[in-house]
Amino acid sequence: MKAKNQNGKHTDGKPSSKGAPQAEAAPSLREARRQQGKALRKTCPRSSHADAALGVGDRDPLSLIEETDQDRLPNLLPIRFTRMAESAFAFFRGSAVLQAHDLQAAPSSGLIVQLCGDCHLMNFGGFATPERALVFDINDFDETLPGPFEWDVKRLATSFVLAARWLDFDADDARRTVTAVVAAYRTAMAHFSELSTLETWYAKISMDEVFQEFANDPKIVKLLKKSVEQAAEHTPEHVVHKISKVVDGKSRLGDQPPLLFHADPSELDLDRDVKPFFAKYRESLALDRQTLFDRFEIVDVVHKVVGVGSVGTRCYIVLFAGPQDDHLLLQVKEARRSVLEGRSGSSPFDNNGERIIVGQRLMQSASDIFLGWTGGLHGRDFYVRQLRDMKIAPNLTGYSPRILAAYGDLCGKALARAHAKAGDAATIAGYVGSTTALDDAIADYAATYVDQVERDYDAFRGAIRTGRFPIDTLPSEVEQSIR
Repeated sequence: MKAKNQNGKHTDGKPSSKGAPQAEAAPSLREARRQQGKALRKTCPRSSHADAALGVGDRDPLSLIEETDQDRLPNLLPIRFTRMAESAFAFFRGSAVLQAHDLQAAPSSGLIVQLCGDCHLMNFGGFATPERALVFDINDFDETLPGPFEWDVKRLATSFVLAARWLDFDADDARRTVTAVVAAYRTAMAHFSELSTLETWYAKISMDEVFQEFANDPKIVKLLKKSVEQAAEHTPEHVVHKISKVVDGKSRLGDQPPLLFHADPSELDLDRDVKPFFAKYRESLALDRQTLFDRFEIVDVVHKVVGVGSVGTRCYIVLFAGPQDDHLLLQVKEARRSVLEGRSGSSPFDNNGERIIVGQRLMQSASDIFLGWTGGLHGRDFYVRQLRDMKIAPNLTGYSPRILAAYGDLCGKALARAHAKAGDAATIAGYVGSTTALDDAIADYAATYVDQVERDYDAFRGAIRTGRFPIDTLPSEVEQSIR
């Protein structure tokens, strides 16, 4: 039987809660972490990231560069210095140690993620997943190590200002590009903070999504279509036919010195060195990948000069033949100590190849099925991956301010996805917030720090003139500007 209350209305016999104090619902774990991130602004305001502090102690950029050149192959160093001398942008790509040194003195949010470590715009691009779908992501992890999330953001922002100057854009265009990068990072991080842990882990930026995002810009769509068409040709078989020849009925890699050449047998022998190396590498693969790998036989190996920052390190291309008259091309790359080590923290791994591969798997949305690592080749660490598997690399020549900003938007989103996968999206989202405070601070930082990069570049060019950094053959206009 229902009773009547004092207003004559029926109740279910339970005391009315009207007017009684209501207990506040406990905040969700996600909201609590978001508030923790927001609280960090008190100790490290977002505006403080505009400060382009220069390292700790005596700062000698040329000595720091020489530090990273230790134990590189001396005969290849002139190629490295030649590439770095081409522009301040190229110099920046080859001198990650300088910004890592300087960021030690910068304000720190204390929000630790797995860092790319060398997060410049040329280390992003398209590549094929194991399912053969094209995605856009970070693709270089030689310097990866845990550290404050803003270190990657600042390096990425700086690279875009340098690119804008290299393309002769004005300061306003450069700033708009940088703010687009940081805004994309910030809004993407807010999005990932709302997803479940597994949704974030599975997230990726497919090329279909990229096309959809820029569907209203015919010029960008045309550029994307051309890049995808070129990527379809960048398969192992295509590369094999391009760089190999048939000798005595078997494929052999051709020499293209000084960038591609067979090493002296006393340095690297197929039976003595390469085959035992791959027997150890095989152990780093999952069992199903080991079975796949066992179907290929080693045919040939050559030394390859790669990139800007990696020139002079020991890097090889190894050709394998398969049972279906097919081929596999693997790149074996020396894994050196990260420039972040001792600056953002220390590595938990004894093998730098393992450090790189674990960091890559933590940050990438999908990784090469042949990723692996080992040591033992002349006492050095190495990691292994496929060579040029449908890769799309940015070609800045001909970029307009609008296209550079659009590319920056993509890079900002990809970096946020990587940090969210390997870090705490809710806490980072709480810190960066929803206003342009961080965008403006990072834009100020990048504009100031680029001036320092150009001063360091001028000092490097001066050292080339004195012979401290010997160079190889340069394009005439670059050689004239240095000499």
